[in-house]
Amino acid sequence: MSFLQIDKAVKQFGGLRAVDGVSFAMERGEIVGLLGPNGSGKTTLINLISGALPTTSGAIHLNGQNLTGLRRDRIAREGVARTFQLVRILPSLSLRENVMIPAVFGRKAHWGAEAERIASAALDRVGLAGRAMTAAGDLTYIDQKRLELARALAAEPEVLLLDEWLAGLNPTELRDGVALIGDLKAQGLTILMVEHIIDAVRALCPRVVVMNSGQLIADEATEVALGDPRVIAAYLGEESDA
Repeated sequence: MSFLQIDKAVKQFGGLRAVDGVSFAMERGEIVGLLGPNGSGKTTLINLISGALPTTSGAIHLNGQNLTGLRRDRIAREGVARTFQLVRILPSLSLRENVMIPAVFGRKAHWGAEAERIASAALDRVGLAGRAMTAAGDLTYIDQKRLELARALAAEPEVLLLDEWLAGLNPTELRDGVALIGDLKAQGLTILMVEHIIDAVRALCPRVVVMNSGQLIADEATEVALGDPRVIAAYLGEESDA
């Protein structure tokens, strides 16, 4: 079995199948782009993997462990962390306090001085070293995104799910963001990233999986997929995301 295995995952909301029998696998240390027009079910699939939503049917395994039906805190303990389309931080707390929380409740459950050490290391990895006592609500947008990524990293995940983490960045910030994700990949982290910025996908992801209307329509090398007529046709009919 592959490191991360999604087998015929289904998520049904009433009569709508937001995820419709999706299957693919990732190996440890791989970075894969999850592409598709708005409304294709990408975020819903991320929610299934992270436990934010239960699957209607199908199975998700990580390193041989069945994640299907587990609560999101149990899935975090198994080594899955994520970011969100809309940044989720605790604005009234300091950066250190924000990042210590997942260090405590993440995969290895650190406490006290060790949780502080993990939090400081995560802030350093994303370029926020020396700002630990700053209030999170005082950060710029890019630094809020860095903080959210630090929170995910402090959970010490084996799989990192990035839901449009690069969205909304200016060209300089985007360059820095791509470099940061590349560094995480180089350190051996397994990353599944939802992304619409194709230049970033080309720079980071040798392989992509593509969804449309809840179904997987391509699982190919990035350049092959971007020239695939099914993928091109899917992007022509873009609507809002599920």
